[in-house]
Amino acid sequence: MGKTILCETVIGFDNIVEVSGADFNNNADFWATVAAKVELPYLGEITTEREMKEGEAKETDSKSERYVLSKDKVIQYYKDHDKVLVIDDFHYASKEMQMIMAQQLKDAIRRELKVVVVSLPHRSDDAIRQNADLSGRLSLINIEAWKKEDLKEIALKGFKQLNIKITDEVADRLAVECLTSPQLMQYICLSICTLLEDKNEDTVNKNILETAYRFTTVNFNYYDVVNVMSKGPNTRGKKRNKYKTVTGRELDLYGLIVESLAKNPPVMELDFDAVYDRIVKLIPEKEGRPDKQSVKTHLNNLHLILKEKEEIYKAIDWKDGKVYILDPLFLFYLRWGRIGE
Repeated sequence: MGKTILCETVIGFDNIVEVSGADFNNNADFWATVAAKVELPYLGEITTEREMKEGEAKETDSKSERYVLSKDKVIQYYKDHDKVLVIDDFHYASKEMQMIMAQQLKDAIRRELKVVVVSLPHRSDDAIRQNADLSGRLSLINIEAWKKEDLKEIALKGFKQLNIKITDEVADRLAVECLTSPQLMQYICLSICTLLEDKNEDTVNKNILETAYRFTTVNFNYYDVVNVMSKGPNTRGKKRNKYKTVTGRELDLYGLIVESLAKNPPVMELDFDAVYDRIVKLIPEKEGRPDKQSVKTHLNNLHLILKEKEEIYKAIDWKDGKVYILDPLFLFYLRWGRIGE
């Protein structure tokens, strides 16, 4: 969170040229996209006309020629105008396109084109994996998530300015629940202020927290995301195995995966064993349990479904035996926004 804003602040709006990995499908011309961002006519057609007169008679003919701007000219334009190419969300491009982009970047960087590739922490080596020759040409800058102690300060300092009392213990709970997101911490604190004002109170106690959490999720639009994840792919008439949970609900494996992510403690990254352990705890001991390979298959299916949808649906990532929750607001909604659904 904040990587793109950091680039804009450091590079400056006059020099930054932003493209997204989502701009490149398998048929995209890398340099055509890069040229279009600075309004360079990468592809075009020139028509010349000739007119001949003989007495009263007049004849005209024309000739059309197509041209394609070379990548050398695109690179030179970026250099001459001190432009920095920022490829945001590199991981959104397909594997095939990532390979093509990495190959093009290798040569472009050699020609002194300035490039910043922005990706998620667990995807930061994607560009290198696609082209090992890039490894000596990249400097990796890892932007770490906010620490709990720093997040607590938002609540402690903010409520102090408002003359609202809050204990260190309550602030600690808020820091855990906001899932490394300073924005989410601010949303929750705003909800608390609204509730306290309605009650004409000036102390943040434990009893108000759950109400504030649910109140915070009112405008979070993740209902369809959860619905898609819970349903999984089209069954094509086949019945799925359902498991009776400790709460009495019957869920298939997709529903169990969703429920497992919402359980305590709230974390943005879970290895497979942790996910499986959470799923097992949702099912009474006397009931049958899903095997590990089946859970992995369902996780892979979920990953593929969400990857093909709009950006808001890209809520989780399944990679190298770990589940990564990409959006803190989504996990917060999963924990507190589904009451009564």
